[in-house]
Amino acid sequence: MPGMPPPVADERQGLIEFLAFQQNAFLSSAYGLTDEQARATPSVSSLSIGGLVKHAAGVQKGWAERAAHAPDFPPPDPRPMEDQMAEYQDQYVMREDETLKDLLEALKAQNAETLRVFGEKDLDTLVPVPRGIPWFPQDIDHWSVRWAAMHLIEELSRHAGHADIIRESIDGATMYELLAAREEWPETDWAPRWRPPTVA
Repeated sequence: MPGMPPPVADERQGLIEFLAFQQNAFLSSAYGLTDEQARATPSVSSLSIGGLVKHAAGVQKGWAERAAHAPDFPPPDPRPMEDQMAEYQDQYVMREDETLKDLLEALKAQNAETLRVFGEKDLDTLVPVPRGIPWFPQDIDHWSVRWAAMHLIEELSRHAGHADIIRESIDGATMYELLAAREEWPETDWAPRWRPPTVA
């Protein structure tokens, strides 16, 4: 992953490249962490890197399904609302029975599916607005696939910023150090590669 998205030739490529860039930010934030560190909540927030990785996959799944089924709704979830809300809350927590490796693999798979959907779907297709969810608008009936892609970029970038702060609270690592390590950028004094701490 380069340090910024590449130049783009058209609207769809721009949406896809900026979406992919925000997707990959979570892979860098999690780079080199142990499972214990990924579960840690070292800041004032209750969020962890592992929980944010799960949420990044979950929120993409929801919007990719809405776009894929547009102009219709996705098939309804037959489970009781209590079960659906419990799953939603679980999205923000890395449980003891989960590993960072597995969460990252799930995120990578969802990243690819999200890019496929938004790469293929007509951007003008109408996406129906679900009812009964307080943060969704009640005065419009539809978004567009274009709007959904832009919203997903916004959502992921917001949580990527959360992940940056949490990661820096864990071990002081910052995004460019982590990118330099992941991408094996040339070493410089002002942008060194992140390295795991040495054990005395």
